[in-house]
Amino acid sequence: MLVGYVSDERYVGLPDAVLEFINERGESWEAWSRASGAVYVDIPAGNYRVVIQKPGYGSKLSQVTLPADPLHHFRLLTDGLLGYAWPKWVRSGESSEFRIHSVEAYKLELWRYGWEPEFVRSLGWHDEHGPRAVMQSTPDGDYTRTGVEWNKVGYANSVHSQHIPGEDRSGLYYFRASTASGRQFSFPWIVAPAKPTAPMAVLASNITWNAYNNFGGRSNYIHADGLPPTPTINSRTELKRYSDAGHFTWGADDYPPLSFDRPEPFNHIDFTERITDPIEGRQACHLAPAEWRLLGWLEKQGFDYDYYAETQLDGGTLDLTKYRVLVTTVHPEYWTRRMYERVKRWVFKEGGRLIYLGGNGLNCEIELLANGSMICHNGKLTGLTVAGLGGYESRYAMRHESEANLLGVVFTPTGAMTGAPYRVVDASHWAFAGTGLKTGDIFGEKSLHMRCPGGASGHETDKVSPSSPANLMVIAKGLNPDDGGAEMLTFDTPSGEAVFSVGSINYVASLPVDEQVSRITVNVLRRFLE
Repeated sequence: MLVGYVSDERYVGLPDAVLEFINERGESWEAWSRASGAVYVDIPAGNYRVVIQKPGYGSKLSQVTLPADPLHHFRLLTDGLLGYAWPKWVRSGESSEFRIHSVEAYKLELWRYGWEPEFVRSLGWHDEHGPRAVMQSTPDGDYTRTGVEWNKVGYANSVHSQHIPGEDRSGLYYFRASTASGRQFSFPWIVAPAKPTAPMAVLASNITWNAYNNFGGRSNYIHADGLPPTPTINSRTELKRYSDAGHFTWGADDYPPLSFDRPEPFNHIDFTERITDPIEGRQACHLAPAEWRLLGWLEKQGFDYDYYAETQLDGGTLDLTKYRVLVTTVHPEYWTRRMYERVKRWVFKEGGRLIYLGGNGLNCEIELLANGSMICHNGKLTGLTVAGLGGYESRYAMRHESEANLLGVVFTPTGAMTGAPYRVVDASHWAFAGTGLKTGDIFGEKSLHMRCPGGASGHETDKVSPSSPANLMVIAKGLNPDDGGAEMLTFDTPSGEAVFSVGSINYVASLPVDEQVSRITVNVLRRFLE
């Protein structure tokens, strides 16, 4: 009978895994996974301990009751080097546990990422007496919903405690793991201040990081509505994303949770990478490696800031009343309603000043769950145009209101996946002071963004909509095709303060290398921090 399937951490079917089913009397049956990963075995009903072996993957012990309904999904983890901190965000003095998967001894270091990566301290070499004892396992089934829970198995002895307190200085930290054979992996850690130390708070877009994380085989872009009943063999022929011309990513009535308790391979930064290096890869251009460019640039320009996770804004760790300016950056696409309403009240009624240095921001409402996961309320769509969104401007507008009410702009698909410079619309605006730019001039031609190269306006871009404040002033617009350029704007709020938006994912990737983008942003920060 068919008892289940064997797949890896990307939910790809694995052939030629050998499985031994052992019952409570010690009797055993052997089976092999077929080309699809399917496991067939003639075996009596009952409870079984299953031993699974496959070269290149960690051996595993599972428990299964047969017949299995639904079919059991045995999950194996590729030999390699991965890791994450748990929790992934803390305040200074609070501790996280580093959770590393390695099939050999590894060295761990802590670094802080400013203009130059700064070595903080060594966390030593890690290994154990038993063979491959620092190798982790993933749970069976769909652990994208519940997390991988590394260090839960085999770390009961206090000797194995791997906790580290958050450093005194707020910022973006990275753990760097390396092995003698040359493997390397780095992963981020957000350290917020124990109490405010600067007039400006910067938000990491860590909810977006999680939405794009497909570790386990599912993200909010791959199998957003749940893993299919069988593992993938060939994604181009099996996934509707590629094989069905009429398919749209978000066509379900609801969406299962996505756990934060997973490694984030997309956020890896090579140990030798510097802040002025091109940002290579499909995902790094809009996740933590791109956000580092802002943080390092701020420090290079002499701006003090406190760094927070978006989840800390939702949970109340970030007290906006203690800050003059809030900066959101690169791609803050997913927000809770509590975050949105809190920031909007602070900006419109309490005298806060908002700087939006990103694109496709606040576009979808998410819900944070107590078990360390989140639900994306994407809705049931046929496209990202207003028509595809059922007459709404965004997924967030479908449940609440358009984010243009707060940001002044909202994402539209025109210009997506392109890069271009901006053109000055109104050179008399104070943001252009000292740049030498005149109305009609082009700026922002240099960019480190290699997925959508071409300039500071790009990847995904936001524009003014009917929901935007009536008193806004567009001061520059990207030159992307089909009138798809980002609209840079400012507007005053009822509290007498202001919002500044650039409407582009590419923008921050220009800061370290484009003098005019840098000067404009300096002007905005100085004005808002007055």
